[in-house]
Amino acid sequence: MGILSRLLRGAANEVADDAVRTMVRDQYTENLFDMIPVAKKVNPINLAEIVMRAAQGTPIPRPLGSHLRLSPWEKLLFSPVHLFRFPTPEDVGINTSVKIGPGARKPLNISIPLIIAGMSYGGALSKNAKIALARAATMVGTATNTGEAGLMEEEREAAQLLIGQYNRGGWLNDQEKYSRLDAIEIQLGQGAQGSTPQRSTAKNIGEEYREVFELEEGQDAVIHSRLQDVNTREDFIHLVGRLKAEVGIPVGLKIAATHHLEKEMQIALDAQCDFITVDGAEGGTHGGPPTLQDDVGLPTLFAASRAAQFLIKKGANRDVSLIATGGLVTPGQMLKAMALGADAVYIGTAAVMAMIGDQMAKSLPFEPPTDLTVYTGKLTDRLDVDKSVQNLFYFLNASVREMELVAITTGKVSLGDVNRDDLVTLDPFLARALKIDLGFVSPESQAAFFSESLTPGAFQTEFKEVTVH
Repeated sequence: MGILSRLLRGAANEVADDAVRTMVRDQYTENLFDMIPVAKKVNPINLAEIVMRAAQGTPIPRPLGSHLRLSPWEKLLFSPVHLFRFPTPEDVGINTSVKIGPGARKPLNISIPLIIAGMSYGGALSKNAKIALARAATMVGTATNTGEAGLMEEEREAAQLLIGQYNRGGWLNDQEKYSRLDAIEIQLGQGAQGSTPQRSTAKNIGEEYREVFELEEGQDAVIHSRLQDVNTREDFIHLVGRLKAEVGIPVGLKIAATHHLEKEMQIALDAQCDFITVDGAEGGTHGGPPTLQDDVGLPTLFAASRAAQFLIKKGANRDVSLIATGGLVTPGQMLKAMALGADAVYIGTAAVMAMIGDQMAKSLPFEPPTDLTVYTGKLTDRLDVDKSVQNLFYFLNASVREMELVAITTGKVSLGDVNRDDLVTLDPFLARALKIDLGFVSPESQAAFFSESLTPGAFQTEFKEVTVH
C-alpha cells in the first residue's frame, strides 16, 4: 500500500510540475490558463450560456429563474424593543393568519402568510410533486396554486385551499373548473418570463398531461402573450366583474413587476380585484430564456414597496390584499416583504428545495435535484411523496416560527402588525426609496438629515470631493 501511495504521489507530482512548466512557458494564446481571464471577463455562467446558444441555435431554457440578486434584502434590519415599547410576553400567542380578499363574499382565510406559488403540473412539476405541495399546504393551513394549468383532480383533492390561475393557455378558464376553486388569480405574467408566450412541445406531453389540459394527441401546449378576448382595459374590467358575479370567491390579478406598476394596479382597482400579486424579477420558473430572467422586470423589494404605497395612497390597502413573490427564500426576506406592505407572500423555489430535502442524495452527483420534481425529470418516480410532505411541513412551520420571534422582539402580537417602522437600513438610497429610517440617524433627526443632505450646498460639496479625487 505504501509503494502504491508513493507511485501515485510521484505521478501526481510530475503531472503538476509539467502543467506548471507548460503554463509559464506557453504564449497566452496557446495557454489553457487563458480560460481563467476569459471566464472572469464574461462570467462563468455567461460563458456556459454563450456556448449553449452557439450549439443549439435557440433560446436556452434556464431553470429556477435568474441567479442575479437584485433585491438587497440583507441591507434591511428589524429593530428590537426593550423599554420604550416592551417585547411581547412569551405567553402571548402571535397571530399568523391572513384573510385574502376581505371584500369578497367568500374570502380566502389562511393560517399562515406563506402560500405555495403557482407552479403548473406538466408545464413545470410532476404529479407527485404537485400532490406533495398540496398536502403540505393543507397540513399547515395555507393554500397552494395550480399555476398555468388545467384542474388536476389529485391536486384538488389534496388541497384544502386551492388558488387557480385563469391563464393565457385557457386550460382553467371554464366556469365548471374555476367554480371549484377557493380563489381565482388572473395570470397575465410572471417575474421570470414577463408576458411572453411559452410553448411545451407535444413530444414532452404525456397522456395524463393531455387529459388535464384537454389537448389532442400531437398538440402543443401554448401560453399566449395575452388572454383570449382581453384586448382592452374595458375587456379586463368586464372579465373581473363576470368572474366575481359567478363565483363569489376572491378574484385577483397576477403580473410581473414592472416600472408601469401603478398604471397596471389602477386598472386592477377599477376592476375591483380582491387581491393583486406582484412577481419580482427574481421569480423562479421551470425554464426560461436568460435574457428575460436577468434583464426584464423590477426587483421584488422595490415592487412590493411601491405596490403597497400605491394601495395606501388610493385608500385601498384594507380592501385589496397584496401578495408579494419572486425570489423570497428566507423567513427574514418573507417578513421584510410583509413589513413593506404585503399581506402574504408566495414561495416557489424555496418550497421545492425544502420538499426535496435530504432526498437530493437520490439524484446527486450525476443528476440535478430538480430531476426529482420537474415533469420532464428522469427521477420523478423516486420522489418519496410522504417524506416530501413532511419536509415542506417542517420548513413552513420553522419559517413561521422564526417570523414570530421577530414579531416578539419588535413588540407585536401579529405578523401583520410588523411594518416599515420596524425596519432600518444603513443605505441612504434605500431609506428614501422604501420610506424607512436610516440606522445611523435617530428617528427624530431623520427629516433634518435628509433635508440637509439635499441642499444645493451639500450637493456641490460632495461633487467637488468626487471630482478632486
